[in-house]
Amino acid sequence: MSVPNKKHKSALKVMGGIDQPSSVNEEAAGKIKGIGKKTGLPGEYVNGIISGNRMLLSKAITLVESSLEKHKVIAREVIEGCLPYSGKSVRIGITGVPGVGKSTFIESFGKHLTGLGHKVAVLAIDPSSSRSKGSILGDKTRMEDLSTDKNAFIRPSPSGGSLGGVARKTRETVILCEAAGFDTIIIETVGVGQSETAVHSMTDVFLLLMLAGAGDELQGIKRGIMEMADIIAINKADGANKEKAERARVEYENAIRLFPPSPSGWDPRVLTCSAITKSGVEEIYNCIMQYKNLTRENNFFLSNRTIQSKYWMRETINEYLNLSFYGNPEICSFLKEMEEKITGNKISPFTAANLLLERYFGKGM
Repeated sequence: MSVPNKKHKSALKVMGGIDQPSSVNEEAAGKIKGIGKKTGLPGEYVNGIISGNRMLLSKAITLVESSLEKHKVIAREVIEGCLPYSGKSVRIGITGVPGVGKSTFIESFGKHLTGLGHKVAVLAIDPSSSRSKGSILGDKTRMEDLSTDKNAFIRPSPSGGSLGGVARKTRETVILCEAAGFDTIIIETVGVGQSETAVHSMTDVFLLLMLAGAGDELQGIKRGIMEMADIIAINKADGANKEKAERARVEYENAIRLFPPSPSGWDPRVLTCSAITKSGVEEIYNCIMQYKNLTRENNFFLSNRTIQSKYWMRETINEYLNLSFYGNPEICSFLKEMEEKITGNKISPFTAANLLLERYFGKGM
C-alpha cells in the first residue's frame, strides 16, 4: 500500500540572504595584468604620459616589457611619440655589493631630491629567479616614504636574467619617464657583477656604493667596475663604523689614482655617507651636479648619449637576431642534430656553427 508524500513543516527556515560576490576581484585582476582587455591607442598613451598621467605611464611601461607582438607594436609607437619630449633628465646608475643598502640610500637620496623640487623616477631592477623566472619586486615596500611622495615614481621590474641585471627594456622606460616630466632617473641594479657595463651604457653618471669593515676593502671588487664609477660612496658611515669608512675612503682614493684618465675629463670622487642618518647625501648630490656641469661644458654629456644610442641600436639588433635564430623551428631541429654530432666527436663546434648559420641565412659563411 503506497503512502502519499506529505510536506512536513519544519521549525528551521533558511533565509535567502544577499547575492554573494565573485571570489575574483575583476578590477584588481586587471591591475595585476597591467594591461586590460582593451589596449588604448598609441596617441592616448603619449598624450597621457606627457600630461603626467601615472596610470597610463605604468601601463605603457607594461606594454614595453610585454613579449606579445601586438604590445611590441604599440610600445614602439608610444616610444617614438614620447622621444621628442625626452632627454632632459640626469640619468644616474647606482650599483653596489649585496647588503650595501642601495634601496635605503636611494630613498634618502630621492627624498633629498624631491625636497629640492625635483621629480624623481626610480627604476629598480629586481633579480629574476633562474628556476621560476619570477621576481619579488619588493622595492616599493623597502622605500615606503619615497613611494608615497607625489614627486617620485618607483617602478620595480624583473631583470629577466638579462645582461648585468638590467631589465631588457629599461632604456625605453627611461624615455617614457622623461616624457612624463621626471628630471632625475635613478636606475638601481641587482648588484655588482661582471656585466655592469649595461648600466653604464644607459646612464650619465655611475655611482658605486661600497661598505667599510667588510674585510679587505678591495678584495673581490672587479677593476673594471671601479673604472666605470664616477663616484664611489662608502655607505653606513655612522656610529662606530665612521672611522672604518674614512679609512676605506682613503684606500679607494689611492686605488683609483692608478686608473687611466676618464674620457669625460672627470676625476672620480670617493665620499662617505649614511643613508640612515642622511649624512653625506647632500655632498653626493652636489658631486653629481658638478659632474653634470663639467661634462656639459666639455660636450661629453651629449656625445656620450649619442654613443649610448648607437650601442643600444646594435644591442637590439643582436637580441632580435638571437631570438629569431633560436625561435626558428627548422634551426631548432638542426641544432639538436649538430649537438649530437658534437657530442659524438663527429664534427667540430666551429663547423657546426657555420652549418647552422648557413642553414639560417641560406648561404655560406
